[in-house]
Formats: sequence, C-alpha cells, structure tokens
Amino acid sequence: MKKGKRQFCHSCGGAVSMKEEDGINRDFCPACNLIFYENPLPVVSAIVAVDRQILLVKRGKSPYKGSWCLPTGFAEIGESIEEAALRELAEEAGVKGRILALADVQSYKSRFYGDLIFISYEVEQAGGTLQPGSDTVAARYFPVDKLPRLAFPSNRDAMRSYIKSKSEYWSIVDSFSMTLGKDSSMSIKKNLLSDKLVDVIEKNAKSIAQRWLKDVLTNPSTAGYRQMDPSRLFEEILSILSQFGKWMGGFYKDSDIRDYYTAFGRESRGKGVALSHVLSALSLIKKHLWEFALSRGMWKRTLDIYMALELDRRIVIFFDKAVFYTTQGHEEGGNGMR
Repeated sequence: MKKGKRQFCHSCGGAVSMKEEDGINRDFCPACNLIFYENPLPVVSAIVAVDRQILLVKRGKSPYKGSWCLPTGFAEIGESIEEAALRELAEEAGVKGRILALADVQSYKSRFYGDLIFISYEVEQAGGTLQPGSDTVAARYFPVDKLPRLAFPSNRDAMRSYIKSKSEYWSIVDSFSMTLGKDSSMSIKKNLLSDKLVDVIEKNAKSIAQRWLKDVLTNPSTAGYRQMDPSRLFEEILSILSQFGKWMGGFYKDSDIRDYYTAFGRESRGKGVALSHVLSALSLIKKHLWEFALSRGMWKRTLDIYMALELDRRIVIFFDKAVFYTTQGHEEGGNGMR
C-alpha cells in the first residue's frame, strides 16, 4: 500500500490544510498555526565482507519477501545512524559489528514509504553468531562476484560503489600474493599488475639494448667489453632481455635460468672478461630496465606506484638468480668444469 497523506493534526485533531513556505506547499494546521515538515526517512544498511564474501539476509516480510539484501532497516528515534546500522545487523543476522567507513549515500523514492535516504556503511564483524532474525529467514555470505540480485535498488547501487572502491586494493593484494608464490616461474604465469610494464619492455627491447650498449662500452666498470664486436654485444643483450621476458611470462623455470646463465658465465670467462665486469654489465641491464619503466609516466596513481614496485621486485628476483648462476659458471670455467 502507498503511504497515506496527512488529513488531521496530531495535536488538536483538526483538519489539515496547505500553506506555501519557501516555494513549497506544506501540510498546515490553522488552529495550531503549525507547519508539518516532511523529510526523507533514514534507512541504514551494513556491508560486511569477509575474504571478499558479502553478508546477505533473506527477507521474511514484505516488501521483497524471499529476496536477498544487505542487513537493512529504518533508523529509530534516539539512536545515531551508526548505531542503527549496527542494530539492524545484529537483529537481522545475529552479527555484532564495528563501523569501518561510510560506503554510500543516496536518495530513493519508495511506493511504500515515500522519500527515503539510504546510508550504507562498511562494517567489520566483531562477534555474535551468524543466524537469521525476526524479519529474516536466512543469513549467509556470498562471494562478491556471485551475489544474487539484491532486493533494493539502493543496495545494488551501494554494492557497486563498494566494489569499485575496493577494486584497486584487491588487484594489488592479488598481484602481491602471486609474486610471493614458492615457485616464481609458476606464480607469474597468472596476470600480475606489472605485466603491463613487462609488455612495454618487450616491445621496446631494442631501444633498451641500445642504451645498455652505449653505457657498457663507456663505463669503467665494464672495460672488459670494449674490445668486443658491438653488434655481437647487441645481440647478446637482446638474448638476455628475451630470457627475462620469457621468465616474467612464466615460460621459463628456475632451471632454465640456471642453465642459461651458468653457460653465460663460462663463455664470459672464456672470452677473458673479468667476473666483476660481467656482473657490472648485468647490473647495468637492471638499471636500464628500471629507468625505461620509470620513463613511461608512472607515479600518477597508487596502482601505478604499486605496478612499478612490483616490477622492480621481479627484476631483482630474476637478476639475483642470473648473477648467482653467472658467477657459478665463471668459477667453473676457471676450474675446467663443464
């Protein structure tokens, strides 16, 4: 049923008429000289998330009986909006909560209650036992990407706002978790945030190689390379960048890095290049990879900064392995080992 219009004054019982105030026609009692102000009713909702699962309750009463929604209800006289949100959460889902942040605010017109203002909070579960309440018949957590259709449009809008606000944070957490895998070559097969920068590096490998070649032929720490054929050095750095890209893409395992750089170390010794110069040359590759990544206009958003830091971590992991096996190969070359 639709919300009824006021007909009588609650103070004297007399008939209510209309009076214009501030350009708005309002209910007015001539006998009491009293204007009745109509304001939106405040409705609160709680968004409780645990491991990216959202707490929903199934309504046991109209409107939307049998539908799922966030723990939602009207604020009562004498309580704050925050208190109302926590009360509704406890009454409808048996959960005690703690307010974390305001998630969404919006106006809504209901055919049952008239003008409403919905205030949704992000809430942390702090206790209680998950169970339906007097107005609900079920309470459970749903994965954030598999939510049923929510009863109230305001709930749907609040969840869209909440998911949007968390998407960047979740992307960072997922990407960081992947880089912490026991087998780096397997974990990076998944989509990491820094893969975008890796793609840029692969597409610009020749430009990076040219910068490295200019540096290595003039840097005192790599003097052992000055007598070598620049075209051969250029092909060698392209090969190393290719190895890096394959490992970053998950196509190479640690054993592939071991085999390649052990052989690289042996060959370097065979060419008479001192180990210190070889390691310095590898260090210059890291430098030019990182400088090139920085030149792509990062540091504008939190996500950009994380992508850069994640890329740096992956570069360090790869070249730490490369340095170790190159050193091992260089030493084996001196002992006549194959």
